[in-house]
Amino acid sequence: MTVTDPILVFGGGGQVGRAVVDELLAAGARVRATGRDPGRLTLPAGVETVRADLTDPESLPAALAGVRKVFLYAVPQGVDAFVAAARSAGVEHVVLLSSDTVLDRIPARKPIAEMHRAVEQALDASGLATTYLRPDNFASNVLLWGWDRSIREEGVVRFPYAESHSDAIHELDIAAVAAAALTTPGHEGERYLITGPESVTQRRQAELIAEATGRPVRVQEQTPEEGRATLAQIVPEWVIDATIGYWASTDGVPYEVTDVVERVTGRPARTFAEWAHDHAAAFLP
Repeated sequence: MTVTDPILVFGGGGQVGRAVVDELLAAGARVRATGRDPGRLTLPAGVETVRADLTDPESLPAALAGVRKVFLYAVPQGVDAFVAAARSAGVEHVVLLSSDTVLDRIPARKPIAEMHRAVEQALDASGLATTYLRPDNFASNVLLWGWDRSIREEGVVRFPYAESHSDAIHELDIAAVAAAALTTPGHEGERYLITGPESVTQRRQAELIAEATGRPVRVQEQTPEEGRATLAQIVPEWVIDATIGYWASTDGVPYEVTDVVERVTGRPARTFAEWAHDHAAAFLP
């Protein structure tokens, strides 16, 4: 890669994608970011924006023109078109945000595993150099479950398995590993299992949010059936079994963490307490 080669970041406005953009800029890279509507992207000066949708093959050649390195999300519906366009454009290295579900450690998560595995397999067969990032539990999942709203409005977290463990990886750490893989040599062929630095229960996460905000947070434990009903308002039906199954299997069972973030970036992974501090405003009225 020369300094004139842009690195293409798919989903530059997304939680991880935006952080990857920032990390690449800090490393001195030239960045091109995609969005379905690039005019709505709010990115730093100097970032080129382009329309691209992984489910729209016709949008890919222009986005990939002149690109040698790509940060990619796992979208099975578009991976074959992406591979064809990437090979035609001369792309050399793809860093994929995959998932540790592909390791099949928790059978209930098979649908999520199959989605990510389909993308990995297509890239394996493509002839492109690849690096797979396989995080498990995003710290920001608590926002997906609606904790921000319930804590703001009621000072309560409702959850069916309060002692379920999570490694709670900060999105900035995923982005830092991605940027390192895209800008420094030696990461081709790696499959990185990325975790936070500690295993924390859902209850402990609520306590750490309380500490970060300075406001009490009460945990109200739900039955599994109540948890399913809550999830039904948030995620597609096929995700519910996988999510409940994961929470049940890790109830009282600490999650095994890795040192990948520190080995790749040179600094320890951020704790959930740090994540809660960084996002405290989301939980305040």
